[in-house]
Amino acid sequence: MILVRQLIQQFNPLSLALRLLPGRGRLLMLALAGVTTLLLTGVFGGSLTIVEERLGAQGWVLFPEDVPEERVTIVAIDEQSLAEIGPWPWSRSDMARLVTSLNAAGVQLQIHDIVYPEPREGDDALIAALQTSRGAVIAQVPVLQSAQQVQTGLMTHALTGVSCDASSSATSFIAPHSGFATIAKGHIAPLVDSDGSIRKIPAFVCVDGQAYPTLVISALLQATQATSWQASVTEGDGWFGADQVLRLQAYPGLDIPLDAEGNIRISYQDLPENFMAVSAADVMMGRIEPGLLENAWVLVGATAFGMGDIVPTPYNGSAPGVELQARLLGSLLDTTMPYEPRGSETLLLLLTAMFAAALYGLAGARERFSAFALPVAGLLLPLLAIALHWQLLVSQQLWLGWVMPSLYTLVAASLLLLLEQSRIRAERSRIFGNLNSYLPSDVAREIAYSLPSSSINARRCDVTLLSADLRNFSAFGEARPPEESAALLHFFFVRATDIVERHGGRIQEFKGDGLLAVWDGQNEISARASLAAAQEMLDAINRDMPRQPPSGLEPLALGIGIEQGPALMGSIGPAQRRTHTLLGDTVTIALRIQEMTAELSQPILLGECVARQLIDLKPESQGSFLLNGLRIPHTLFAPANDETTLRRARQEQLNLKVISGGRN
Repeated sequence: MILVRQLIQQFNPLSLALRLLPGRGRLLMLALAGVTTLLLTGVFGGSLTIVEERLGAQGWVLFPEDVPEERVTIVAIDEQSLAEIGPWPWSRSDMARLVTSLNAAGVQLQIHDIVYPEPREGDDALIAALQTSRGAVIAQVPVLQSAQQVQTGLMTHALTGVSCDASSSATSFIAPHSGFATIAKGHIAPLVDSDGSIRKIPAFVCVDGQAYPTLVISALLQATQATSWQASVTEGDGWFGADQVLRLQAYPGLDIPLDAEGNIRISYQDLPENFMAVSAADVMMGRIEPGLLENAWVLVGATAFGMGDIVPTPYNGSAPGVELQARLLGSLLDTTMPYEPRGSETLLLLLTAMFAAALYGLAGARERFSAFALPVAGLLLPLLAIALHWQLLVSQQLWLGWVMPSLYTLVAASLLLLLEQSRIRAERSRIFGNLNSYLPSDVAREIAYSLPSSSINARRCDVTLLSADLRNFSAFGEARPPEESAALLHFFFVRATDIVERHGGRIQEFKGDGLLAVWDGQNEISARASLAAAQEMLDAINRDMPRQPPSGLEPLALGIGIEQGPALMGSIGPAQRRTHTLLGDTVTIALRIQEMTAELSQPILLGECVARQLIDLKPESQGSFLLNGLRIPHTLFAPANDETTLRRARQEQLNLKVISGGRN
């Protein structure tokens, strides 16, 4: 486990970034964000594509085209028509009546979003009506995205001059029967995404090596009355060109943009209300206004909800499929077909690089600014990417995309924010550690998490104080190099600090060649802990300090004074230069008791308050003294030495009591 933890720490990108220079650490986080983005798009690519499509299409919804479409009219087989004519499917005689009524209304081109696969009674009348019309196109369906093997009817009216190598293909189809062979046809095989939406349709589908155009392209070719449906597919030009361009020989000047798979993207720029629809029953009953359909192109299709030809669109969840054909035909006539430019991936990479540069700059700003700027940028930059996508879609019909730079920005901003917060925490921890090495931990914490103040910030508390001082150190320092004196003093401070902290105390301050240690409370526990620390400190110094002083000098010794009582602890001084201090009579008494150790030749002296807490140890009185600078005499005590303690223990052992019981 230790090895695994070490390996994780060694190869943790965040730890590695913290060890690098700030700029290099941020670059590492940006690179890690790129790798993470690629992994996320690889794992959740399908879901992200749906999100991109749905939110990307909202540009059409927010900024729609509200000009009515007057060239294309939908003749709807709606609920009214089903109620008057009868349930679907209608007889071929009824369809012939509809076609005849449209011819009588002066329709220029009939486009039937309907397949007539099997022969039925009345076919002759329907075929004759279609043949006598000014122009007619009916539907055929190559079966895509299915493993079923179905071949019904006869596929006709293929394009010439195009290759089937990189286009959609099918081996199954449902087509009108051979009686409709002379009637122009186009396929209605859309590509259904995983969420049920239809966003693209193949420009042509290959069946048995023949390329059959979509219904609206067949309508354009039929409108030109071209005898040969010649077409060509070429590669697009430049970054902003389409992957492929379909050109029709009979319709010069029309460039149909295709993606790499040969699909046309459906435009949802127009509001659904832009497409005029009339009921098929009204047409058949002659209830339409005269001239309403004169020279119009009509799309005949089902709009009744129960007929199953319902698809979701960005505007609502249930739109008739014939509306999609109207949208395709309108965008072809206006030459406003949306498409994804060839250089979209490069453009998105450039946009991502710009976002990365912006995040890098924000991360290097001042701590407070970057802490707010990074999360804000993590939200605003994706919105900027979406807004740019919408702008290009609405104004230029370019589908650029937005997920990759947005996802990268969210990941990169999060990682950079994590890095900066970790760096700030590491720096604050380092500062707090340094501060804690000069001050007690609670004082260091209070200073670290509060603002500077010029007022007195102190509190009264009960403490036990230990004052320790190296005797003869000044003379030792005078006779030895300062480096040796510093090493000796460092050794003393390190050992003393370790001993004090192990006994529950803390160092209040180092001053000269002495120190002041503090235990909280004025009780027996603090008294015993401070005395134990003093005795261990004395043993360590006597054992480890140099015993051979320079010639003419007394050996180094340690004097320790211990006392309990109230004190005032806190910070004083101006805001720009504070000092932490401990004030009160107890502090003065502890310092003076320590000074008396040299005069009384006792390494440890106890004040009256501490001695009362240690009465069971029978400290020995050294007399009453008027301490320097004080007006009230104080009685000092010394801990019982080992010989005295041993003698008392033996005396206690001799005070035996006889009790009954036991074995004879």
